[in-house]
This record gives sequence, structure tokens and C-alpha cells, in this order.
Amino acid sequence: MDAKTNLKARLPSRHVTEGPERAPHRSYLYAMGLTSEQIHQPLVGVATCWNEAAPCNISLMRQAQAVKKGVAAGNGTPREFCTITVTDGIAMGHAGMRASLPSREVIADSVELTMRGHGYDALVGLAGCDKSLPGMMMAMLRLNVPSIFIYGGSILPGTFKGRPVTVQDVFEAVGKHSVGDMSDEDLDTLEQAACPSAGACGAQFTANTMATVSEAIGLALPYSAGAPAPYEIRDAFCMTAGETIMDLVRANIRPRDIVTRKALENAAAVVAASGGSTNAALHLPAMAHEVGITFTLFDVAEIFKKTPYIADLKPGGRYVAKDLFEVGGIPLLMKALLDAGFLHGDCLTVTGRTMAENLKSVKWNPDQDVVLPASKPLSPTGGVVGLKGNLAPDGAIVKVAGMTNLKFTGPARCFDGEEACFKAVKEKKYKEGEVLVIRYEGPRGGPGMREMLSTTAALYGQGMGDKVALITDGRFSGATRGFCVGHVGPEAAVGGPIALIRDGDMIELDAEKGILTVKLSDEELQKRRGSWTPRENDYTSGYLWKYAQQVGPAVDGAVTHPGGAAEKISYADQ
Repeated sequence: MDAKTNLKARLPSRHVTEGPERAPHRSYLYAMGLTSEQIHQPLVGVATCWNEAAPCNISLMRQAQAVKKGVAAGNGTPREFCTITVTDGIAMGHAGMRASLPSREVIADSVELTMRGHGYDALVGLAGCDKSLPGMMMAMLRLNVPSIFIYGGSILPGTFKGRPVTVQDVFEAVGKHSVGDMSDEDLDTLEQAACPSAGACGAQFTANTMATVSEAIGLALPYSAGAPAPYEIRDAFCMTAGETIMDLVRANIRPRDIVTRKALENAAAVVAASGGSTNAALHLPAMAHEVGITFTLFDVAEIFKKTPYIADLKPGGRYVAKDLFEVGGIPLLMKALLDAGFLHGDCLTVTGRTMAENLKSVKWNPDQDVVLPASKPLSPTGGVVGLKGNLAPDGAIVKVAGMTNLKFTGPARCFDGEEACFKAVKEKKYKEGEVLVIRYEGPRGGPGMREMLSTTAALYGQGMGDKVALITDGRFSGATRGFCVGHVGPEAAVGGPIALIRDGDMIELDAEKGILTVKLSDEELQKRRGSWTPRENDYTSGYLWKYAQQVGPAVDGAVTHPGGAAEKISYADQ
């Protein structure tokens, strides 16, 4: 038995390509031009979230071709396929945002089904927009075949009136325009200039946050997540990923060997250190769930609490992903954390080496101020903070990167759904000092746990971003800034305390102590709970209905199946 046949004997594709009874299956493969040698090599799924919805996805198909060349060079047979993406920038601010978080599950499910159905042995997954990154990594962890994640890369910054801009500036410009601080002509010019290339939103919003996670958790090649989409070096990373996946197949190194509890803690640390998106507190528990590890919002928040904020990235800071890549990339950030004792260096990565071994040759760059030494941080605790209290027994999350005031107390102004709040903001029918409450936007109540960027950006555009606070059982975009608390749980749809508060109730937020409370007695809350009735949902059929029946609470990642802990045998071992 030769080495290839011996290798094939333990791989899933043996059920499709080996033995006389698989002659019909092989005939399909011959029909697509494969040779006998290619059929009997390991079959590698090359999955992309390519589509024409937005610039974050548009370059993925081209990058997949480089991956396929690498797989072939490593004596594997690549099989390309696509899955969906819902792009938040397009879905934002209307009912389409209900499809965003559920798309994470559809991506993971569809990649799983494609891999299972065709017996592929390994997976290289390429993703560009927010939910597609964790969705693709969740599929890798669920299947547990050798896998490498590739980020499609960030967009380049635009230029407006001589200064760099991102899509965040366009969202905030809507608020400026609504109060007469920006002309129609300037808004038109800005919207045409803000996004000048392929790639995902350029600042440390959700896409770049989860791209940073992909390297820190060990599923992506070093430096690969930082290179902007238009840079030619992306093709080299993709080619190398294709070659490396074959090394992982031969060595039988799998995602669950890589994504351990320590690796998850590393991922949470880079989110905090980079002032990343609060959505990471939803996606990391969901990824852990696929492995069978309990790693909730509170576990994430514990890491956030003790990790210094050292990367001066937008939206709270000055720089974008391109700037970080050009001064040393994500490895520079991780090296600063590792040397200061904030990362576990003994975690395995897709290089086949440990994190510490990967970072051994990374030198500190003194000629830059994108990343600061851990000894001289922007703030001593992370850019994202977890909150808890009688208004959020299951926790909540707030991004404090760039904020100066970490405390806020004010009367509640309650809205059942984002549209009502956005209308009040647009018409300036709110007061300075209020805590705007948007509820019934949780995973089940939305359904879909929408992001509230249109509302928060409008507040900033009106110059009120630091004069009001906002809390929701929904989510916030990574581009959100200001005292905006998301993931408040339990959500309103299941009778959480956020459903019980009324206009004028005094709400206290303290990001220093990690507190979110309403100044009501337990007896009063219990009395109100007795008179509360569930709110009817408009989505009574289709995928959103199905999602609402299955989805769990945000504290556990808003997941829809029992996860790795309930698994009897993984796909990779069948």
C-alpha cells in the first residue's frame, strides 16, 4: 500500500472514491475532468462566502483560485464551493438586519452539509463580512477536519476633503445631515469616496475583530488576516494556505487540537487589546460551543477585564487595519501581549508550531504608534467591558475604547424596536441625559438580534453621542461608539428585566465596576413581571420563525444546536 493510499484509508473521502462499489461516484468526478490520481488524493473543500452584495466579499473568488493552486501543489485535490453572506453594511438600519446573525448559523450549517455530503477531507474557508468569519470557523470546529481560515482582507480608507474616512463616517454623516450640519452635496461626495476598494470595513469593526481572532486563536496563518484585500500579497497567503492544509492532513492536526480554552482566552485578549467589536462576545462563546467548551459572555468579560487596551484603532482610536498591517500586523499586537504575559504561548496553531514559536522572530517596531507597549496602554483594562446587575442578570457588553466617561445615570426612555428609536433620534424627540432603551431586538424577540448602528451613528452625527446612553437586548455594530450597551439578557421576549422597565425609571451604568442596574426593588420588578405579557412576533413562517424556535440566549452565543458536548462522533472520524 503506497503512502497516498495509506493516507486515504483514514479520510472521509474514502467513502466516495475508494473501492469497486464507488465506481458511480468516481464517474461524476471524471465528468469534471479529474484524473484518477486526483480522485484518489485527499479532497479539500475550498469554501468561500463570495457574492456581489458588497466589497467585503467580491475578491474571495479570486483568492480561492490561489488556494486551489496551493492545494494542488501539495498533492491534494481542491473542490471549490460557495455559501451565503449577509453583509451588515447593506442590511443595516432596516428589517434586513434580522437576517445578519442567523446567517452565521446558515453559513456553518451549509458548509457542514456540503462537506458531509461529498466526503471532503479538509477545509480552507475564505470569508469577508462580519458573521461569515465566525460562521466559517464554527463549521471548521464542528467538522473537525484539518482546516485553515482565510480572511478576504480589509478595504482601503477613502479620502474626503483631505482626511481619511471609512463607512463609519458615512453613517455618522446621516446624523449631521439630519440637523443641517452637512449639505446634500457633501453627503453625496462622502458616500462616493468612503469605500474605494474591495475589502471589509477597514476599522476594528466586527470583520477585522474576528479576523484578528482568527490569527490569535490559531486557525489562520500569521500575518494573513491583516493584509488589505487589494494587496497582491493576499494571493501568496492563499497559495501558502493551500499548501499548508496538506501538511495538516498528513500530520492529522485538527481544529479541536488548536481551539482549546487557552486559545479562546487568547482570542478574547486580542479583542480587548485592539478595542474590538462587542460582537466577539457573541461569537467566541458560539465557537467554543462547537468544540464542547463552556465559554460564556462572563468568561469573555473576565479576560476583557484584565487585558490592557493597546491598539489605537478606529472607531475609538486613530488608525485602520491597513495601518496595523503596515507596521507589523496582528503578530506585532500579539507579541506585545505575549511578552507582557497576557497570552498563552503554548497553544498549537495551523503552522504546526505553537503561538510562541510563531512569534519568536517578531521584533518590536519602535517607529510606530498604532500599537503601544502593554506597559504603556491606552487604558489598563480592555476596550470592551462586561456588565451585570438587576437589569442584566445574564450580562451585557459595552465597548469603552475611546470613551472618557465610564459612568452614566439617567431616566429610561423605552422603545419597542429600533425603528421607533431611530425615528425619535432623527426628529430629535429625546433629551440629553436620557438612557434610550431599545428592546424586543434579542435573538428570539427580533428575531435575529439586529445591530443598532444607524441609531448610534445618528446620535454621534447630531453631537449627542456622549450626552445620552443606549441599552438594548440587540447588538451593536463594531463601528458603534459611545455609551452603548448591547446583549442585555435575559432578552425582553422571554420576560427579562429590560421588558419590565418604564419611561422615567432611573438606570445606572458603570463600566468601571461592571454594573448595569435599574433603581427598582426586587419586589417592584416581580410585581411588574406578574402583569407582563409576551409580545407577538410578526415572523410566523420561514427561516426567521425557525431561528426564533431554536436560538438560545446571547450569554451562550445565541446558538441553535446542542454543540460539541452532545456529539457522539465527529464528521472527521466517520
